[in-house]
Amino acid sequence: MDTNIQTDEQVIITGLDTGQQDYDYSMTELAELAQANHMTVVQRVDQVIDRPNPATYFGKGKVEEIAEVAAANHATTIITNDELTPSQLRNLEEETKVRILDRTALILEIFATRAKSKEAKLQVQIAKLQYQLPRLQTSASQRLDQQTGGGSGFTNRGAGETKLEMDRRVIQRQISHLRHELAEINRSEDTKRRRREKSNIPTAALVGYTNAGKSTIMNGLVERYGMGEDKTVFAKDMLFATLDTSIRRLTLPSKKDFLLSDTVGFVSKLPTNLVESFKSTLAEAANADLLIQVIDYSDPNYEEMMQTTAKTLKQIGIDNIPMVNVFNKADKTEIEFPVLEGDDQVVISAKQAESLDLLVDVIRKHLFKDYVQAKLLLPFADGQQVSYLNEHTNILDTEYRNEGTLLTVEMSPQDAQRFAKYEV
Repeated sequence: MDTNIQTDEQVIITGLDTGQQDYDYSMTELAELAQANHMTVVQRVDQVIDRPNPATYFGKGKVEEIAEVAAANHATTIITNDELTPSQLRNLEEETKVRILDRTALILEIFATRAKSKEAKLQVQIAKLQYQLPRLQTSASQRLDQQTGGGSGFTNRGAGETKLEMDRRVIQRQISHLRHELAEINRSEDTKRRRREKSNIPTAALVGYTNAGKSTIMNGLVERYGMGEDKTVFAKDMLFATLDTSIRRLTLPSKKDFLLSDTVGFVSKLPTNLVESFKSTLAEAANADLLIQVIDYSDPNYEEMMQTTAKTLKQIGIDNIPMVNVFNKADKTEIEFPVLEGDDQVVISAKQAESLDLLVDVIRKHLFKDYVQAKLLLPFADGQQVSYLNEHTNILDTEYRNEGTLLTVEMSPQDAQRFAKYEV
């Protein structure tokens, strides 16, 4: 028997049903988050209650039941569907004798595992430290010292408080240092972003729920419209497969270029600290000319996922940007695809070439709607300008005349202004 085989941690997921409309959906999602963190959910425990118990989150009887369920299933961790206060966390661990992980801490663990770039690692570290700061407490031995020891009690209590303040100052300094490092990276990214903006190349950003298929769409478009290089991004059927924003330049057959970015996915109850930390990563979406919301059409909860995306975009200050809704994974449903619904909704499968072409057609109509068509007569002596037009614009017709080359061209407003003197 191989003793080196690693087994997933046995966990119990728990939650309070206080009458919220999306409770069952959020609990299903909690189980998926646990699985994404390489945990095996062995039991689910719910409590219907008006409001959380301020001391233990659950009612007293339910806490005892959860402890018994954990012991019976040999579970080492209990996961709660909401973020707990420091006292609730501490009291639950004391009552159940197992590790308590709230939803926020679980998401932070997943992000810490997935972070690959220096920027993502810094963002996760900052969010984790901000989560830990209010949850600092004196050690069990220090608390015991404070309760015993006659005349030395005041000294020990003071020492405990000093240690706690010291820990807080250490974490605050760490956060400050990490933010400084992140600011340096952000400055570099801002410089790159301004350079891209000066190039007048339109940008589109893939946004939406985690595991909706954003990276698969990105890879499909890169393979079809990329610059011939292998610049695909990591894609896997799992929550938060990637945290890093990837940007690729795509060139359509009509010589139109645009930048496509693949951003970190969303999830309901995404921790506030994490959203704040990842604002710089999501800056590509905030500065995009078009948002492409990717939706897993095969998931029965896709409408709730769309609401979560809208809420998160608003939370990070992204609004008033045109958006296309892409209902993906239609191949897992009975719904016909690829189908265009109006000007800004498509039903597709990211794995199908015809679907990707339909999506690109919709993107093209949005990003290049201000492109103009013009007839230009360029003297033969201006052959260099003709070469530029052939390389950077969509030549619809070419006619050679005695006085020069007559081109019917579809081009950007910037190029139209540049070549206005040749227009006939």
